[in-house]
Amino acid sequence: MNQNGIRAGMQQDKNAAAEEVEYIRPEEIEARSFQIIGEELAMRGIRLPADQEDVTKRVIHASADFDYAQTMTYSPDAVAIARRLIRNGADIVTDTNMAFAGINRKTLARFGGNVHCFMAEEEVAAEAKARGITRAAVSMERAASISKPVIFAVGNAPTALICLYEMIRKGIYTPAFIIGTPVGFVNVEASKELILQTDVPCIVNRGRKGGSNIAAAVCNALLYGIGGRD
Repeated sequence: MNQNGIRAGMQQDKNAAAEEVEYIRPEEIEARSFQIIGEELAMRGIRLPADQEDVTKRVIHASADFDYAQTMTYSPDAVAIARRLIRNGADIVTDTNMAFAGINRKTLARFGGNVHCFMAEEEVAAEAKARGITRAAVSMERAASISKPVIFAVGNAPTALICLYEMIRKGIYTPAFIIGTPVGFVNVEASKELILQTDVPCIVNRGRKGGSNIAAAVCNALLYGIGGRD
């Protein structure tokens, strides 16, 4: 194909792309996104349980990945339990600063809750190095000293989930709620299954997928379902 033909083909592609663009007011973009998610779920023949729908849809919104409609796993009455904890002032502890930044802290604060991430603290890093364990594990131990119910939102470190499981198993500490969505390959799937074996109410994404954005999305869906958003 000569240069003129290539240019003509490129122009056709540009024209086609321009025709596909939806011109939507900024404040309407999120609503349109959720409309598309609902339409695509229906096309796939997927009907989400009513009590889980807004959480799973927000996870799909954060990832553009419809696999989450199949892999998001909820313990009995998980969403209702988590929202009751939030209403009663529970704190949220994350395993990454990314999740910390992504959670709507103003909305949580309206109920008396705070978000914590201990990962970047020098004392946590020093203790982890001295003991030969991960900062995530030390952070979970530190969170166990918070004197109020805690929702753990783990989106990165399977060692955080394993640490929580060990504290539960040994009777050292019982979290109020666990959101388990770490991403990766080493111990990721196994750590999630450990949490699902406990009696702690939880929302877990089975498999390798997840991430800090997913943990934050779950938290925000829980928050927006009871308190709107700031």
